[in-house]
Amino acid sequence: PGRVVALVSKDINLRMKAKALKIMAQDYLTDKITEERVENIHKEVQVLTDVSQDKIDKLFYDEQGVSAKDLKVRDPQPNQLFKIEREGGNNVLARFNSYTNSLVGVKKQKAYGIDSRNDEQSFALDALLNPDIKLVSLTGTAGTGKTLLALAAAVEQEEMYDQILLSRPVIPLQNQDMGFLPGDVKDKLGPYMLPLFDNLTVIKKSFKSTSREAIKIEEMLRSEKLLISPLAYIRGRSLSNVFFIIDEAQNLTPHEVKTIITRAGEGSKLVFTGDIYQIDSPYLDIHSNGLTHLGEKLYGQELFAHINLTKGERSELSELAGKLL
Repeated sequence: PGRVVALVSKDINLRMKAKALKIMAQDYLTDKITEERVENIHKEVQVLTDVSQDKIDKLFYDEQGVSAKDLKVRDPQPNQLFKIEREGGNNVLARFNSYTNSLVGVKKQKAYGIDSRNDEQSFALDALLNPDIKLVSLTGTAGTGKTLLALAAAVEQEEMYDQILLSRPVIPLQNQDMGFLPGDVKDKLGPYMLPLFDNLTVIKKSFKSTSREAIKIEEMLRSEKLLISPLAYIRGRSLSNVFFIIDEAQNLTPHEVKTIITRAGEGSKLVFTGDIYQIDSPYLDIHSNGLTHLGEKLYGQELFAHINLTKGERSELSELAGKLL
């Protein structure tokens, strides 16, 4: 009688039923990231002021960049991001290179016809096109360009990799499941993979339909150099020299994210994209999903970069819904 008995479950509906029956119910807390740490993941960009023009020039024209000591930056983490404010409103972007212990300039880049439209997208393309960064995490609300940038960067670098793999968890919108779908694996996966094809279409539309670049994408799909594959078949594989994009990673558990990363062989690059505020899995939340864990556990590692995209670029309507709804 003196013993405390509690029902521990990740199922919020079961916990509600238990509380209605006066049974003590608790969430499973061991795998959760605290609120403070979740907030820190989104505050990785530091703002610097009062930086002389000479040092700004050195950021871009000297391969070694400017030492962190000269810029009075204390204890920067590998691949930490910086914005240097200047008069006139044009920010200068920089990234900390832990190998040289200096800040190097982040230039505005273009990947297979796709331009960066804001500072965060410039940071993202810099990490995606950097061969020394093997693992990239892109978070942000709908329409910020996470999947599009990852895909454009992959196609831009296709000669460096044997294959480009695209995947996403097969989870329907909550309470909108269509039931079993007819056909083989490709037919069943088709509806779930449409967002990836939509992004490919955007990239192709930046070129003429008869251009070499558009034809190249079609050829890559035909030859399966660019392959859209289900995550269910990842266990046991060894993915060497592959550019692997995992979309909607907020619907993965920390264990599933670990399983995917441990598949990476020599020469591979992994990109996880998702919005931790749009979770469709009933057993995950903002504190316990795999994408949050990835950003918190690997932050500060030389092979890892995390960028939180903040400005919606899909449309004015999309950005308004992302902010207010």
